[in-house]
Amino acid sequence: MNSFLLWVFAIGPALLAEALLARYEVMAYGAGWRAPVTALPRGVPYARGAEPDAPPDAYLVYLDGIGKRRVRDSRDGGQLVKALLNGAPELRVLGQVQPYSPLADPLADRPVWAWLQRRVGLLLFLHNVIQIFVAADRRYRPLYNRAVGSQIATQLRLAGYEFGSGIPVVLLSYSGGAQVATGAVAQLHAQLRSPLLLIMLGGFHNGANDLTHAEHLYRLTSAGDRIERLGTWIFPQRWPLFRASGWNRAARAGKITEYRLDPATHVGPLSYISPSAQLPDGRSHLARTAETVIALVRAHRRTTVATDHP
Repeated sequence: MNSFLLWVFAIGPALLAEALLARYEVMAYGAGWRAPVTALPRGVPYARGAEPDAPPDAYLVYLDGIGKRRVRDSRDGGQLVKALLNGAPELRVLGQVQPYSPLADPLADRPVWAWLQRRVGLLLFLHNVIQIFVAADRRYRPLYNRAVGSQIATQLRLAGYEFGSGIPVVLLSYSGGAQVATGAVAQLHAQLRSPLLLIMLGGFHNGANDLTHAEHLYRLTSAGDRIERLGTWIFPQRWPLFRASGWNRAARAGKITEYRLDPATHVGPLSYISPSAQLPDGRSHLARTAETVIALVRAHRRTTVATDHP
């Protein structure tokens, strides 16, 4: 009974406040009440890997799942980004984008949230969950897409990307980051005119965003990923019946390719990015995922170069 009362009188109002706050951010952006944050904390580079003075083969932007709360953190302690940098030094990698803040304001750095984290840490998790559904809501989706698409474009410019350079931009997204990645496509095309490649790792998204300006999308999934599969059930735009959705139009255009990473799960000790889970060939799930992403980026790059220079 005491636990029930705690949820009703403490957690319940907090969730209501959080739902309102999630919408406030995107409305504050649209109304121009607050400017998005562009500067990074001292000591945090705008990108790692290949230097911009010798143009990299591609810029890769990592959009993490709902565990993303600040510039530096990620659900795996940065291991996936490190594996990509080690395996593909020709890439310039950005991992600081805040996919769950239209104002690019790291959640865990806000004083109120720092206080809440010490007492009700679950709310930090729920904040990003709610933001995914705000980003998917047709009332807020265009504004949210513009906000985060502009945030990504700004960070790419600060990392050395030049408008119209033709260097590919890869949006590597995990879980709910896929909603943000698909939504950013139109804005990135408008602001940078960059060739765009999307790679989804257990992508959770509603399938409504227009993918016309994406060159290709790779869906990395697994039979053991229940959360990714949930997204295909709960969002009607992912159903084949809704032929006019952005996802289904892209599928008919041959822009979507699926890769299986069985037996990985969405989260936990057997997740796609687990450094301890072993495959029969001796590789870890993390190593296989990083190698798969690098192979896809390199293959796409080779195809692009061959097309541009027959």
